[in-house]
Amino acid sequence: MLLTITTTHQPATDLGYLLHKNPARLQTLELTAGQAHIFYPEATAERCTVALLLEIDPVGLVRSQKGAAENFALAQYVNDRPYVASSFLSTALAKAFNTAMNGTCQDRPGLPDVLLPLEATVAVVPAASPAQLYRLFAPLGYEIETEAHPLDPTRPEWGESPYYTLRLRHPALRLRDLLTHLYVLVPVLDNNKHYYIGPAEAEKLLLRGGEWLPRHPEREFITRRYLRFAEYVNPTLARLLAVEKDAEDDEPATATAELPTANEVPATPSQKLHDQRLDRVAEVIRALGAKRVMDLGCGEGKLVRRLLQNPQVEHVLALDVSWRELERAAQRLHLPEMPPRQRERLTLAQGSVLYHDARLAGYDAAAVVEVIEHLDENRLAAFEQVVFARARPAAVLVTTPNADYNQRYETLAAGDFRHHDHRFEWTRAEFAAWADGVAVRHGYRVRLEPLGPEAAEVGAPSQLAVFER
Repeated sequence: MLLTITTTHQPATDLGYLLHKNPARLQTLELTAGQAHIFYPEATAERCTVALLLEIDPVGLVRSQKGAAENFALAQYVNDRPYVASSFLSTALAKAFNTAMNGTCQDRPGLPDVLLPLEATVAVVPAASPAQLYRLFAPLGYEIETEAHPLDPTRPEWGESPYYTLRLRHPALRLRDLLTHLYVLVPVLDNNKHYYIGPAEAEKLLLRGGEWLPRHPEREFITRRYLRFAEYVNPTLARLLAVEKDAEDDEPATATAELPTANEVPATPSQKLHDQRLDRVAEVIRALGAKRVMDLGCGEGKLVRRLLQNPQVEHVLALDVSWRELERAAQRLHLPEMPPRQRERLTLAQGSVLYHDARLAGYDAAAVVEVIEHLDENRLAAFEQVVFARARPAAVLVTTPNADYNQRYETLAAGDFRHHDHRFEWTRAEFAAWADGVAVRHGYRVRLEPLGPEAAEVGAPSQLAVFER
């Protein structure tokens, strides 16, 4: 079984630093089932490739199993284990590249967070069909190429085998993300782990998949195939789902209401801050004349309802990572009872703003309302690539809390966030700096405006950036 990883990052030999493997040396690791050889077929400043060659000893593997001599079966010796990527590959990855998978590089501490152009080839993987490979890897932003292999080249009437050479390409990805994707998904494809599955395996899945798996549209399938036993699957899924964006408003629930000063503009008493955001976003989209609109992170569909009330909007794509939120949106929008013409204007879809999705192309406007603060800051570059570099709608509207305003909430201690799932909250200056950078990098112009009642010195509780091409 052979895995190769290639980068054209400059200098490409940085791959050796990331993997802690010298390109000039062949290294061999002893595994329970055989040996893993690590070597570099090419290593120049322009292009570098590392190869992991896994040699499985099927006879030694059987002899190491208890009772193998008493329970002889030909399948123990004649099988696809030496040739097919399986849980043996995950074991080899963890042993050979553990430091890289953990995002550690002592010589160059900042290197593990650099987004690299990466290409990986796995020969070969088992799969029900090429579609299964797309289901697993496409949501992670990969360009996918598969090569089918016949059961026997001399007997074409036997048809194709269930084995494929898999090639994955990503324009900008951390190496540790590629390694963890392979670590989790290769055993999912094979569905035949060679070791005992217990609670420790659930912890491994949470460790290696906790950052990306909660947003994967096939997370339930992946979790069930990875763990196999229901007693571990359901609790693990619950823990994965716990990291999803909560649909509740981000205003501290117990914050004491304050009377506006002379420098403040009070909101309508019955109107919550979240409704003010949504009304303003819908109003800007109307003013832009957008006909095809995306609501990225749509939640239960409050903005979608406003957009569908605008007759100029011809189609709305409502995207969310949470299937539960999409079900709630369908219920609250009374999707089954919608007239056919109205129903044709709406698409509810599961997906993530962190991974390239061809469905996002061709829209006039994208609304990203109170979403970015739920992402790790080091993942904002991926968000930027997906929305501004790849999808490139004519306009993008982004709202996020204003951290300057947090001192107005009596129940928030200094440094506290408004919501338990917020990974950061930006001041007005920080948001402006980020928005200006995005606009320059991707050919947009941007304007900022406050959302909600403004207070002297600290501004409004929320802020909006409107990007236009």
